Amino acid sequence: MRITSPITALCTAASVAFLFLLAPGPLAAAPVDGARIQAADREPGNWMSHGRSYDEQRYSPLAKIDQANVGQLGLAWTYKLDVDRGVEATPIVVDGVMFTTGAYSIVYALDARSGKLLWKYDPKVPREWAGNGCCDVVNRGVAAWKGKVYVGSFDGRLIALDAKTGKPAWTTDTVIDRNRSYTITGAPRVVKDKVIIGNGGAEMGVRGYVSAYDAASGKLLWRFFTVPGDPRQPPENKAMEMAQKTWAGDAYVQQGGGGTVWDSMAYDPELDLLYIGTGNGSMWNRKVRSPGGGDNLFLSSIIALKPDSGEYVWHYQTTPGDTWDYTATQHIILADLRIKGELRKVLMQAPKNAFFYVIDRKTGELISAEKFAPSNWASHVDMKTGRPVENPEADWTKEARLIFPSPFGAHNWQPMSFNPKTGLVYIPMQETLILLAPDNNAKYVRKGIFNVGLQPFDIPEDPKGMQQVADAHKGHLLAWDPVAQKAAWDQPHVTIWNGGTLSTAGNLVFQGSADGRAVAYAADTGKKLWEAPANTGVMAGPVTYTVDGEQYVTFMAGWGGAFALGGAMANVAKVRPEARVLTYKLGGKAKMPAPTRVLATLPKPPPVTATAEQLALGRALYNGYCSVCHGFNAISGGVLPDLRYLTPEKHQIFAGILAGAYARKGMPVFADLLPPDYQAVLQQYIIKRAHDLEQELAAQQKDAKK
Repeated sequence: MRITSPITALCTAASVAFLFLLAPGPLAAAPVDGARIQAADREPGNWMSHGRSYDEQRYSPLAKIDQANVGQLGLAWTYKLDVDRGVEATPIVVDGVMFTTGAYSIVYALDARSGKLLWKYDPKVPREWAGNGCCDVVNRGVAAWKGKVYVGSFDGRLIALDAKTGKPAWTTDTVIDRNRSYTITGAPRVVKDKVIIGNGGAEMGVRGYVSAYDAASGKLLWRFFTVPGDPRQPPENKAMEMAQKTWAGDAYVQQGGGGTVWDSMAYDPELDLLYIGTGNGSMWNRKVRSPGGGDNLFLSSIIALKPDSGEYVWHYQTTPGDTWDYTATQHIILADLRIKGELRKVLMQAPKNAFFYVIDRKTGELISAEKFAPSNWASHVDMKTGRPVENPEADWTKEARLIFPSPFGAHNWQPMSFNPKTGLVYIPMQETLILLAPDNNAKYVRKGIFNVGLQPFDIPEDPKGMQQVADAHKGHLLAWDPVAQKAAWDQPHVTIWNGGTLSTAGNLVFQGSADGRAVAYAADTGKKLWEAPANTGVMAGPVTYTVDGEQYVTFMAGWGGAFALGGAMANVAKVRPEARVLTYKLGGKAKMPAPTRVLATLPKPPPVTATAEQLALGRALYNGYCSVCHGFNAISGGVLPDLRYLTPEKHQIFAGILAGAYARKGMPVFADLLPPDYQAVLQQYIIKRAHDLEQELAAQQKDAKK
């Protein structure tokens, strides 16, 4: 489906070559268009779209680096990004120029051969907007189209940059309500001169939608809402009229509804269909969100739209009435598979809920669905109805229940890849679990905080109990046969939250790891063939490209995101998080800078003066308001400050920090939610945890002397 007619492809290749000859050195103007992306296999040395091609397979025909010589890979160059936070971008490489992003949506144009900076664009995201996101100030990359580079900024702007200079050509605000916590973390896609972008914020209370803008001018062309609006108002279209019938009450209007399109998209030029994945409900708790139940369309769904108009064509809902945060925003892959002797045009997804779906991408018909990871929320998918058969014991809206997968999912945003030679899909699979307890009296409070209808997570404080929780989370690189719907091979990891995957014609699968490695495996057997230190956790999906006939492999390295902020990965890598571009080639001789070790002295904490009852309240307040950024039970994941290390001076201005003293550093305001007595017990809990750490460190020193 990626190959145009021979005449069109020849003309496209000729025009690209002509433009490249006219361009001044490496600063070519990224002359990417739909024909060129469709003919991506004709120029495999480029990586011109988020998934390399519109089908998002993340498979490269390049084979100079193969299973026989991959062990000779060495570092070609590295480039240090400005902000040491989560890095989730897939680089775009066009005619020797790499376009990529880091935290706070900063865009970099680099010489793909040397890593030399050509230009940089900082959209100046207000640091106080950081509190409006659930999962770090990340960005998954840019799109390139006809001389422009497009980026969605964390604060909700869509920006077009001149590909030669990095200067803005136009900017538009994609946010429909600035009183809500809308963000953009996903990469735009460009289809038929339309820049497609969604948004994030379901946990914080927003209504989801996806929008299309004119690539030349930034004019809004169409918008498709994913959940209905106020039932007292006429629905926007027939799709919203259909969706409205699946919701009960009107509480969701204040809560936002959710269904955000914060990541996955794919496009089929032959069928002329755009596919989007939608997210969880706002609130998570369906008893609060939609009293009386209902499927709550189009939460956790795959939706096919007409790209010219945004008109609804079909949908498949992976998790009807989702109440577990089982988003369907995970990577969507299009492929042609021979199933039961028939060549089928399919769409594949492995969303959070642990089922691998194979769907007819023309009609939305479910072809197959099988578990690729452990789960207890549903036993199987009924092939007659296409619906999951739910386990009544997984309904936590009545009482606390142990659920797996957890909201981290059996597969999160980290992209998977499909290798047409092996016929396998390579999934960053996860085993996760969580105890969910309802707050059925929850009300939407305001922007900037989680509004999910849960009681605060109750995770053991003691190191042994915390370690048991961490050990229950297991990471895998899983090779999945989508036709047979079973695993072909499995490589275990130290923990979850490992990187996206890239597969190549050299019989290779590349992936970064949470514990700080870049790794290559044999695509057919899973045998590990090569690894190199990355100095920090690697989450993003790698890419490969060529310049002057030399093949390179690039990993975007930088630790962050929901799992890292929560603290469950504390001290796994044992180094301070960094943010870098790491590029390898055969025989590379560049030197990796030494990792930055964590060297911190625990200040003498103030005395604990609170009662046991007050400390219990402080713990609930901390895990309710602070843990998603600073770690559960005040155990930081190392990305943001560990509050146990607060200095006496910081403790003196603790109330001022909650009131906004550090807002321009990204610390949200909480004083309006916490009266002074609550602020005091919150601070006392942090002090208590500092004393706990002091005792742990003393015990470690004592053991070391033995």
